[in-house]
Amino acid sequence: MKILIIEDDARVSSFLDRGLKAEGYRTTVAATASVGLTLARELANPKSESSEEAVILLDVMLPDGSGLDVCQTLRAERNTTPILMLTALNTVQDRVLGLRTGADDYLGKPFSFDELLARIEALKRRGTQVNTVSQSRKLSVADLELDLERMKLTRAGREVQLTAKELALIELLMSSPGRLFSRERILSNVWGLNEDPLTNVVDVYIRRLRSKIDLEGYPPLIHTQRGLGYRLELLAETES
Repeated sequence: MKILIIEDDARVSSFLDRGLKAEGYRTTVAATASVGLTLARELANPKSESSEEAVILLDVMLPDGSGLDVCQTLRAERNTTPILMLTALNTVQDRVLGLRTGADDYLGKPFSFDELLARIEALKRRGTQVNTVSQSRKLSVADLELDLERMKLTRAGREVQLTAKELALIELLMSSPGRLFSRERILSNVWGLNEDPLTNVVDVYIRRLRSKIDLEGYPPLIHTQRGLGYRLELLAETES
């Protein structure tokens, strides 16, 4: 199997190149978006000698363009080669944007090499286990379901229209049902902000989500632990 590494940082690309070759992968490195796009097209061209099973490791910030644009271009061309984005931009909002452009997975820097290998292995299985992988790309809590491929939220089968920030917030809450998320953690993950005791943006967005998700006739899912934060779960006896 071949790994195409599109990364402009020579230290990172060299580390990935040597490490992946040691694991038995065949690697190719591109330091720019334009070269990476050309090589990615060759991988997907059935008439090309380079056409083979592959995974693309794609950095977001490249010297001649954005990795997001590379990803979007490949998907518009119906290139289905699995793409794993590697970037220091690692808020929930960044991940939402990466997935919306067509990436299959997203790994923030710095990362564990063992985790990278595990994610590559998961992407390798995508071709032969499409249904299983598709199911794994969904988050579910009670009758609330978030399709991470399309960033589409439904409750009891009905679509809930959300903004990008609202989607990022609900993804965070659904990623760990029952876990208490402090306002500071939510700010850091969704907005990329440090603790600001004066802002009430989290409370505002929680109210927006509740108005759209906790509908009449359905049990509430977003719960407040006063002074500590918020969590999302279905309770046997709901809280006020």
